[in-house]
Amino acid sequence: MERNEAIYEDLCGILLTREQIAEKVKEIGNKITEDYQGKEPVMICILKGASVFFTDLIREIALPLTTDFMSISSYGSSTKSSGVVRVLKDLDRNILDKDVIIVEDIVDSGTTLCYLKQMLEGRGPKSLKIAALLDKPAGRRGNDLKVDYWCFNIPDEFVVGYGLDYDEKYRNLPDIGILDPRIYGAEK
Repeated sequence: MERNEAIYEDLCGILLTREQIAEKVKEIGNKITEDYQGKEPVMICILKGASVFFTDLIREIALPLTTDFMSISSYGSSTKSSGVVRVLKDLDRNILDKDVIIVEDIVDSGTTLCYLKQMLEGRGPKSLKIAALLDKPAGRRGNDLKVDYWCFNIPDEFVVGYGLDYDEKYRNLPDIGILDPRIYGAEK
């Protein structure tokens, strides 16, 4: 697929290409397959941002698995977490005694995932791990959240594409790019 340059106009540059992403997603899928042999993990997609990563990742896992979806927000249309986590859509199934993997697009402050992990641990899963496309360990994280599987550690930049958005835009970019600060400049 040839790149439509118009959808890249708001970027400072490409951080990760679709080819780099595909290679790492395959690698993580193989690692999960290896780690969960003999198990049937429940893969939980955190909507909306993780949907593209989630879809590609589960196709790389060679195990029987089930899926579920949650929608949680601490950002709204901002580039920074508000610190207030809201559950917009909860799980449809019980995770008691299940091996659960939360699939997230990006771990930045960790506020949302800390809240979510604590909430889901209260439901009695056999195990609970986190898989993230992007991890910003040098970002604004003020907790000891552990990401078990991740594709890329990235610098503290505001990124979009491959499901990640700013104000619901840019999710359809097949690459991951750094959003030009002129787009969200008033927030910085």
